[in-house]
Amino acid sequence: MTCPLAQRDGLEARIVTSAVFFAVGTGLILHVRRALLRELRQIRKVAGAAQSVLLRPLPPRIDGLNIAAAQLSADHGANIGGDLYEVIATEYGVRVVMGDVRGHGLGAIGTVAAVLGSFREAVHDEPELASVLRRLERALARHLRERARAEHPSAGPEPDSPVAEEFVTVLLLEIRRDGEVYALNCGHPSPYRLGTGRVEPLTGAEPLPPLGPFPLPAELAATRCGRLLPGEALFLHTDGVEDARDQRGCFFPLPATLSRAVRVQQFSPQSVLRTVLTDLLRHSGGRPADDVAVLILRNDRSRVTPTQQGHSVAQQVTRAQGF
Repeated sequence: MTCPLAQRDGLEARIVTSAVFFAVGTGLILHVRRALLRELRQIRKVAGAAQSVLLRPLPPRIDGLNIAAAQLSADHGANIGGDLYEVIATEYGVRVVMGDVRGHGLGAIGTVAAVLGSFREAVHDEPELASVLRRLERALARHLRERARAEHPSAGPEPDSPVAEEFVTVLLLEIRRDGEVYALNCGHPSPYRLGTGRVEPLTGAEPLPPLGPFPLPAELAATRCGRLLPGEALFLHTDGVEDARDQRGCFFPLPATLSRAVRVQQFSPQSVLRTVLTDLLRHSGGRPADDVAVLILRNDRSRVTPTQQGHSVAQQVTRAQGF
């Protein structure tokens, strides 16, 4: 307002004044945009670090098992969602969890954290796989009660129905040193056993109801599912894989895709993972409508040298995963 050119009525003065205001305004907009982009990058960096701690990358090998895993979130910009998995070597064998929280995306992360945190502690403490599952059930119940109190503080200290219709499907596996596989399945899709040119469901008992709506039965024991022979693999997944649809509404043909992936001799978990994810994204048009998690474990113990077997689990988990 104090600029001498602004006091003149001539066309030239108005043009110069407008150019000055345009340049200043453009500079301010660019400065604000750069600041917002820096803040957004920092927020994404912090969020990525938090998500990596919650669903940490698995090492490529645990106790002689070759491993490949990946997850796709239905929420744009999120690395994780309502699906969960973990593999931990214990004195009782390699214990595995694969789960799916009702719903998808960022809203289910709190429940994922409760279940995974309980699993990571219970697998080392409990000698029986059934006891691990009971620990997960109690952790889920505590989480739902705390969430209900936070969402509805007027309901009292102990709400009668913490969170209606909230549940988690869970698959627990225990792979012992001799290759024997034991399982407990609470409403989760059954895994597949993979061999060279062979794909078959992992045999076991009828699944239990998902965790949450109904209590676990008083008598609970893991089901023996046979032996995972050297060179064989287990393919674990969530229902977002087989429920993915194309534009015509057809479901993703998972068994056929797996059969094609294991035609070659000495197939690797990484090659199976690449084949399944590539075909799944092509089938669903680039991004599935639900969260997706895939985990493959191959028994390579006969190919592991004694020196490699002597490595500690702490040394193994420092290696980065690639597929």
